[in-house]
Amino acid sequence: MLAVKLRAGVPPANSTLIADVARLSAGDGALFAIFQLSSSLLLLAAAASSFQAGPGLLKALARRTRASGERVGILHQALGRTNAHHTPYWSVVVYLVFAVVIVVAAGGREQELVLFYAVAVFVSFLSGLLAIAHFSRKEGSLRPTIVNLFGAGVVAFTIVVNLRRGFPIASLIASALIGGVFAWLWIRQGRPRGIAQAEREMEREFDPGGATDATPT
Repeated sequence: MLAVKLRAGVPPANSTLIADVARLSAGDGALFAIFQLSSSLLLLAAAASSFQAGPGLLKALARRTRASGERVGILHQALGRTNAHHTPYWSVVVYLVFAVVIVVAAGGREQELVLFYAVAVFVSFLSGLLAIAHFSRKEGSLRPTIVNLFGAGVVAFTIVVNLRRGFPIASLIASALIGGVFAWLWIRQGRPRGIAQAEREMEREFDPGGATDATPT
């Protein structure tokens, strides 16, 4: 609505629609600079969250033999090793390498990355909502099930709209391939269970004096 009212139009290659709307609303002065700074900090926080969640996932999926002799996890055990700050350093390295490769492949053009990133993010949202709806249904909670299924429908519609552009289909295929590899590794390892418990046990093993009630990733 703001873009139409302010006649923002299609942004040039070195800008975004949000930045253009902010410039047309506040001018090129200090207020616009503050807006740009706030946007940069928001993106930095999002990147920090990603670099916490990504390696955390690899850490939770790392292979480990529990005290009972049961094997859990599907990835190499090195990905679960942590330092004194509970950081899975090898997982961070792996995640960083993949991130660098993707950025370099896109030539640093964030607008092209967004086309693929949006689909991958919404596929994650869809998976999460469907999983929550499944658990709600198993617990007999009708209202949460309906709410989550409605949310899943909205997200699925968004994915379909993005896929109509053509290029984001590659992101959907990549997500399916990664999920397929994880499923294959899980089956190959004998369908191990108890990832959350393995996370807590890893915290105790690699940081014996640390918190034993660490929240699983």
